[in-house]
Amino acid sequence: MRKSHPVRRAVLATAATVSGIVLLLSLKPASDPGSAEAAGGAPPAAESVQGGARPIGDGTVTGDAARTQYGAVQVRLTVSGGRITKAEAVQAPEGGQSDQVTSNAVPRLNQAAVQAQSADIDAVSGATYTSAGYKESLQSALDKARASAPADTGGGDAAQARTVTGDVAQTQYGPVQVRITVSGGRITEAEAVQTPEGGQSDQVTSNAVPKLNQAAVQAGTADIDAVSGATYTSAGYKESLQSALDKAGG
Repeated sequence: MRKSHPVRRAVLATAATVSGIVLLLSLKPASDPGSAEAAGGAPPAAESVQGGARPIGDGTVTGDAARTQYGAVQVRLTVSGGRITKAEAVQAPEGGQSDQVTSNAVPRLNQAAVQAQSADIDAVSGATYTSAGYKESLQSALDKARASAPADTGGGDAAQARTVTGDVAQTQYGPVQVRITVSGGRITEAEAVQTPEGGQSDQVTSNAVPKLNQAAVQAGTADIDAVSGATYTSAGYKESLQSALDKAGG
């Protein structure tokens, strides 16, 4: 029996060595990506995606029109406090079946844009082309809003741009309503959100409203000239514009 003691001691020593190695390996720090992120070692790229986006400027901005197989789609955003507060499609496919598709899809897309605060929204089932055009124009509007964001957001009038909509002015040919964006005490954008339409009014409106919008921005007041051939529309525009200016504080 005594001759077997050295062999047993060797076996016991080997077992102890193996146990020690296993113990050391179990104490090694975790090196998988999930553990590193949980410990605060997330890769810089992930952080830049979350915090690197430039803020969007307040006001109203209209994206470029996106051409689709069934017609143009164009999105307008209203931004307040650096957030999208309203999204609307000012152009969408129309005529025939497109009317039904548009009436079903556009409200959902508008709601999704406000909720997502980005162009990363899901397409509406049955409206693939309209959804794709909407997202394209929405992204264009967001890009424009970011480009207009003031470099210094610490204060001042430039960071206090706001959008005001005047009261509806009733005219002989239909209602006129004007929305303005004011920044630094000046009108930076003017647009008619309601105008007479149908028959000859369509041609009058398409000719007069862009001129009236431009005149409002240039004058900075409602003291603008009427457009020739659009007397009633011009009068309604000036009335609603004055209402918007009054709401904006002059």
